[in-house]
Amino acid sequence: MPQIVSASDSLHEVKSRFNLQQVWDDQFFWEWQGELLKVTDSEKQWLDQVKADFLSLAEYPLHEEVVKLFVLAPLLSLAGLARLPFLTVAEKQVEIAFEEENEVIRGRIDLLILHEQLWAVVIEAKAKRLDVMEALSQALFHMMNSPNLDAPTYGLLTNGNRFIFVKLTRQSTPQFALSEDFSLQSKRNQLHEVLAILKRLRDLVKQH
Repeated sequence: MPQIVSASDSLHEVKSRFNLQQVWDDQFFWEWQGELLKVTDSEKQWLDQVKADFLSLAEYPLHEEVVKLFVLAPLLSLAGLARLPFLTVAEKQVEIAFEEENEVIRGRIDLLILHEQLWAVVIEAKAKRLDVMEALSQALFHMMNSPNLDAPTYGLLTNGNRFIFVKLTRQSTPQFALSEDFSLQSKRNQLHEVLAILKRLRDLVKQH
């Protein structure tokens, strides 16, 4: 009987467990950079309202579910990730078995976008008051559970206020990299860029 343990909250432990290496070369995670897909004027207007609504709500303590409702839902819908061929699964339990150690690590993801059994976007939505980077170790653990070894897996970390994209590859040595930190506190509405990146990732995963 294998030992069941919870997914680690420690980034160091997750990196050591999977021999994960962080890559700092911009060419490794090129997908969030360069010329992105167009965000229409109507989409920009909608996202400007999303930002205004969130900043108004942020004056009060916010539960994680409120973050999902007012920020993630519009983003996923505008990016085309809330409709077929993508499927959305919430609070999904995942397991990774280590036969040599007779151990199974078990954890849950907040929101999972699926496309033909491939993981497209793993979202760890943390409460607004918490550092978004606290979701990184959990996201990497779940992304390592992707059944597709050949194509990259992409993730989005957000606490509703900040957004960081993650790219993970598992050929030979597993590697990951992070995007720039996008924030709703910026003078310009960086949700426009977040949406454009989501659109690009959508198209990339649909190609596999």
